[in-house]
Amino acid sequence: MIPSPRLAASRALGTALFALAALAAGCAKSSSPTAPGPTRSYFMGFTAIPPKADFSLQLQTLDAWTPRADAALILNEPPWDSLLAGTRADSIVIRQQKGLGDYYRAKGLRIVVSLDPTNGLDRSSDSAPLVAAGRSLTEPAIQHLYRAYAVALDTIVRPDYFSVGSETNLVRAVAPPPLYAAEVQNAASAASAIRAVDPNVKLFTTVQVEVAWGRLVPDSSFAGIVQDRTDFAFEDALGLSSYPYLAGFADPDSLPSDYYTRLTLGAPIPLLKIEGGWSSTTVSSTVTSPDMQRRYIVREGQMLQDAGVLAWFQITFTDLDLTSFPPSVAPFAYLGLVDVSLAAKPALAEWDAYFKRPRR
Repeated sequence: MIPSPRLAASRALGTALFALAALAAGCAKSSSPTAPGPTRSYFMGFTAIPPKADFSLQLQTLDAWTPRADAALILNEPPWDSLLAGTRADSIVIRQQKGLGDYYRAKGLRIVVSLDPTNGLDRSSDSAPLVAAGRSLTEPAIQHLYRAYAVALDTIVRPDYFSVGSETNLVRAVAPPPLYAAEVQNAASAASAIRAVDPNVKLFTTVQVEVAWGRLVPDSSFAGIVQDRTDFAFEDALGLSSYPYLAGFADPDSLPSDYYTRLTLGAPIPLLKIEGGWSSTTVSSTVTSPDMQRRYIVREGQMLQDAGVLAWFQITFTDLDLTSFPPSVAPFAYLGLVDVSLAAKPALAEWDAYFKRPRR
């Protein structure tokens, strides 16, 4: 992809949140006001990923962002180690994710699940635990484990939307063809398995916006997402991943006004912004700043509104303490709207301004 920090830092959080879910039930959100003025088309939210693997800090992070959200994202790769060891999928979900899902529901948040079948930090490869075990998504047995976990995650957590494939156009561009073919097959079979037990959940996959615009593949021009729409024809919606600061855009104001609308021109489908952002600290070749991140949030909110997007997720609410994450996360360490101490950056006020708008 442009990779994102999909780490298992919050596994212990799910178990502990069983008790907190009951307390949160008394704090559920009321419906949005109907005051005149600007509105928004999208739900807004984050994941539970904290600045570092510290349980008390995880709770502080949740306390800080849930009042400024009406949706929550559960995003991870399958727990391949446990699945390969023979642990039941439903047991894993009950232990790791059910408490978190209950907590979000008690807070009045919509839930979106994105289950990533490949490597979120290296789209050319299988998930790292599979590689370490000498296994691959190309194996029918591994796809069976994915389906079992996906069905358990859906039936126990009961999300509103469920993604069964991530950044498919980037996988197609950089991974070996058999791995992409396996992702296509895996997504279709997982979608069928989920729909067999839950006809109400909306299923989708995600695409990488910069790849669609030809910004990450050498000597490429706008490619669109026609192939992805063909290969994943079961979708009820389409997820978007976008990190333009890593794809040659030097300033948020340089983003085309049709950055999202062009992707579905002539073939509309509901859109969800699942991951992305703009760093507040210079990374790669992009010189940036906290104010540039603030201007990105302003620009992003308007572009998503123009595209009628249904959900806007940042993934990380906070910056990431790189002493707790692998070096490959460094380009994404400063996407938070607050720093590692939960101190607000200028971008947070712009997010809050959008959140205050009534959702239509």
